[in-house]
Amino acid sequence: MPPPHRFVADIMLGKLARWLRAMGYDTLYFKFAEDRHLLQLAHVEARTLLTRDARLARLAGAGGLLIHATEVEPQVAEVIECLALHPSGEDFLSRCLECNTRLVDRSKDSARGLVPAYIFARHDRFVGCPGCARIYWQGSHADRMLARLGRMLGLSGPTLSGP
Repeated sequence: MPPPHRFVADIMLGKLARWLRAMGYDTLYFKFAEDRHLLQLAHVEARTLLTRDARLARLAGAGGLLIHATEVEPQVAEVIECLALHPSGEDFLSRCLECNTRLVDRSKDSARGLVPAYIFARHDRFVGCPGCARIYWQGSHADRMLARLGRMLGLSGPTLSGP
């Protein structure tokens, strides 16, 4: 089951948006979006608006969260603490980091020719994004992301999983 909180992040929080997605949270992020559009999305879709802009946070009211930290790891900690989130390792790396779509299992054959040959030969499990067609696998990049999430969240061992 996906984490219950849903977010929309303003332009200043792109890295935070990616890490929330990495934890499995439905997080919208646009490189260019007007404040009124973000406010409307947050309201209509019952999302928490994450922003570093005090004025925008005031406009969002109870549906907004003003992020004070400037670096991504303290930003993640701030969101988790302020909203009393409990990220679950089983949800990690379940969303596309680029477009936020939930990833789906792909057969190995369907990845043939779409991933480098050495990756295809070494891996048996692939997941794909139905939104932007990216393909992911449990390689060293995913391992490093899971390790960093573990450090950020104080998790370790079997609670961490990925594609």
